Amino acid sequence: MPHPTATPPSRYADLSRAELAVVVPELLLIGQLIDRSGMAWCISAFGREEMARIAIEEWAASSPIYTRRMQRALGYAPEVPGKGDVPTIFKGLQLDIGAPPQFMDFRYTVHDRWHGEFHLDHCGALMDVEPMGEDYVRSMCHDIEDPTFDATAVATNPKAQVRPVHRPPRRPADRHPHCAWTVIIDESYPAAQGIPLLADNQRSRAANLELAPIDPTDDGRADYSGPLLGDLDFAAFSCSALVRIADEVCLQMHLLNRAFTLSVAARAADAAELLRIRRKQLVGIAGIAAERLAGALDLPDGPAGAARLLAVHPLLNPAAYVDADVHADPDGAGVTVRPSPAHADGAWIELCGPDWTVPLQAIVRTVDPHLDVEAAGTADEWRLTVVRRDRPTSEADEVAVVRFSTGSRFAFEPRRSLPITPV
Repeated sequence: MPHPTATPPSRYADLSRAELAVVVPELLLIGQLIDRSGMAWCISAFGREEMARIAIEEWAASSPIYTRRMQRALGYAPEVPGKGDVPTIFKGLQLDIGAPPQFMDFRYTVHDRWHGEFHLDHCGALMDVEPMGEDYVRSMCHDIEDPTFDATAVATNPKAQVRPVHRPPRRPADRHPHCAWTVIIDESYPAAQGIPLLADNQRSRAANLELAPIDPTDDGRADYSGPLLGDLDFAAFSCSALVRIADEVCLQMHLLNRAFTLSVAARAADAAELLRIRRKQLVGIAGIAAERLAGALDLPDGPAGAARLLAVHPLLNPAAYVDADVHADPDGAGVTVRPSPAHADGAWIELCGPDWTVPLQAIVRTVDPHLDVEAAGTADEWRLTVVRRDRPTSEADEVAVVRFSTGSRFAFEPRRSLPITPV
């Protein structure tokens, strides 16, 4: 596959700075909802305990990679690799699909560079699993969180330990905050180790993708150097920085999905079962992501709105990873897809093509349920056309499954962005 001579421009660069400030937290939340789509089908196929193991493996095999990528992109990487401090860990969580702002409402306390705490004033993930019973709460808040919190911290400092003060199941049932944790970095601690799947994911095209650097002359904040902030004000970042953050968040999703695929593949009975689970996960998240993005950007009905939605959807981003031209004209809208690094990784777009367009159908119907898609070409290069049907297209069952999550209808609120100083 030929390598491009230059990084293609980001599709998010077509958005205004104000639009980007709205889209970035949406993308972070969408990344969190990937599990609401995928894990339902893993429970059905393998049971609750294996679902928990898949969740551990997918996060532990992806978060260290994308955490370091974001550190480098926004200029807060440790001066000495592996020797980062507590504020650096907390900054990473603020830009992690595992901890989308407000939905996973982390509140941070820094005692000094090596000691800190956080608690969750609101845990959207807990709100989703509490109705399912205590066994599911323990799977998430104990079995999954213990190894994955440390896996996230290892990206900054392998001597970091994240340990609970208290956590669900909640006693009493309305206990608040939902959970509380300490974060301590101590050279006497044994160094945390990455899981085997992490090494596999580190060799992916997504892990090593080069993206255009942030323009430091652009109006607004170009990095996240300086003090840790209680809440990130995305509107304070420059347009260039927001574009890079949006692309990085999409890569977080692709890295998570690739780790999910590797983990499920080890358990699936055959290739057909793996494909079935992957497709169901993609359809569910494609539809919910499209709905949230269309609402956030207040997109118009019709092909023009569908084209704008396709251009910002994680399925087709970042542009340096997914080689696709999204176009709209008076006659309609469509997408031309060519071989790309995403195909080499077996990413979401590799599942799509002339023979299977269900996730793309789920995307465009959020703009107008009468919209549908048609595709022609080969598996290597194909063209998608948005068409209008006389009858509305019904919502896919896989999308309906994701609606059980409170994240599907979560509303962000304005917040002040104040620095956190050591106490």
